[in-house]
Amino acid sequence: MLFNSIPFLVFLPLFLVAYFATRGTARIVVCLAASYLFYGWWDWRFLGLIALSTGIDYSVGIKIVEAEAQAVKKRWLMLSLVSNLGLLAVFKYFNFFLDSVYRATAVFGFSESPMFLQVILPVGISFYTFQTLSYSIDLYRGSIEVERNLLRFATYVAFFPQLVAGPIVRASLLLPQLKRDHPFLWSGFLLGLGQVLLGYVKKVAIADSLAPFVDRVFDAPEAFTPISVAIGVFFYAFQIYCDFSGYSDIAIGLARMLGFDFGVNFDTPYFSKSFSEFWTRWHISLSSWLRDYLYIPLGGNRGGTLKTYRNLSLTMLLGGLWHGASWNFVVWGALHGLYLVVQRLLGPSYGRLVDRLRVPRLVSDGLMMLVVFLLTCFAWIFFRSPDFSTSAEVIAQIASLDSLRPADIQLKVTVLKGFLLIGMLVAVEVWSKRVVLPSVVLDRPVFRTLAYAAALWIIFLFGAFDGGRFIYFQF
Repeated sequence: MLFNSIPFLVFLPLFLVAYFATRGTARIVVCLAASYLFYGWWDWRFLGLIALSTGIDYSVGIKIVEAEAQAVKKRWLMLSLVSNLGLLAVFKYFNFFLDSVYRATAVFGFSESPMFLQVILPVGISFYTFQTLSYSIDLYRGSIEVERNLLRFATYVAFFPQLVAGPIVRASLLLPQLKRDHPFLWSGFLLGLGQVLLGYVKKVAIADSLAPFVDRVFDAPEAFTPISVAIGVFFYAFQIYCDFSGYSDIAIGLARMLGFDFGVNFDTPYFSKSFSEFWTRWHISLSSWLRDYLYIPLGGNRGGTLKTYRNLSLTMLLGGLWHGASWNFVVWGALHGLYLVVQRLLGPSYGRLVDRLRVPRLVSDGLMMLVVFLLTCFAWIFFRSPDFSTSAEVIAQIASLDSLRPADIQLKVTVLKGFLLIGMLVAVEVWSKRVVLPSVVLDRPVFRTLAYAAALWIIFLFGAFDGGRFIYFQF
């Protein structure tokens, strides 16, 4: 089921009535049943996988805490790792690696065609796999308590607001909240509703309005002028941001309406002045997961400069591969790893140069924001392109520096609409950094009504509830 579909708009009010009409175990049953209905709406067969993952990590969690010897705990943890990563390997990466091996061996004359698996990628498998993995790892580390209630644990894994595209809510945050009933509070409900509306504005009004132009550019970059291709890349940077942060806003807002706190998943990432800052603002639940469960266990920055660079690069490479079974995603991750390494190499020198030249802080910060944004856009080319040839064509078109006049922009009305929507988004995000929005909106009913009405007007004017999929559903 999609947040931007008619079935969900019918499902949600029915769920809210059932949720607030029940208490205790009955409410957990309502949450789990609704979550399984939400997830099984695409294909009921996917429910078997999520149930299997739930059962494995529930059982493993109990075995880990009951084991006295550290070696035994480690064996149970390995069972969780192998099981969860094995599901990912089969459904998401098996054909990719098999094809890569086939192409590599074909160079040496081996031409036998590989036997690909005919499987469908289950929606959201990367998200709930990482969520259950973090539970087992945290139990092994002794940082959380085991959950012995299977009903509650299954709800933690499958809770529908964040099930298919995050945020990746860790057990330490969500499980304690599932142990108590959350009363209906108008303040929380209205705050959550506002965030849901913001998410819909981002998704159906902005991301889905930018998508057609972006799709046409990346489908046939050679048919567009260089300035139009550059605009297509620029639009994609905001399309993916609005698509994914919009989903996160809807998920977090729905949780707030129910009384849950999922934290923050995006924090105006395109205002970042460095790539390390960017990764504390973009998809925070994933970047913090990679930091805590991959980068730090690899050694973090504790083993010297070269090992730190290695750990950064490996973390970003695997982060890129997490997004999809494609070498384009690996290149995207490698670029961000390179950016982080270069930042560590040149960052101190840049700071000293700015101080020596007495460059105003506003100018130096603005320059760094621009550099980070442009390099991020360059990496997005590989993320969006279906293959390397498309990436190369997009880069070649822009690099030709031919036909860069505004008059050479194609589909001018569509482009103008896109820039208008992006300008509106940037203005709102700049304002949100200067004003405490919850207190302004929530404490003034008239202002809140006007803001929500404006959001609805933008959604109905620019948006389309056509069931268009969120970009991150493919991951």
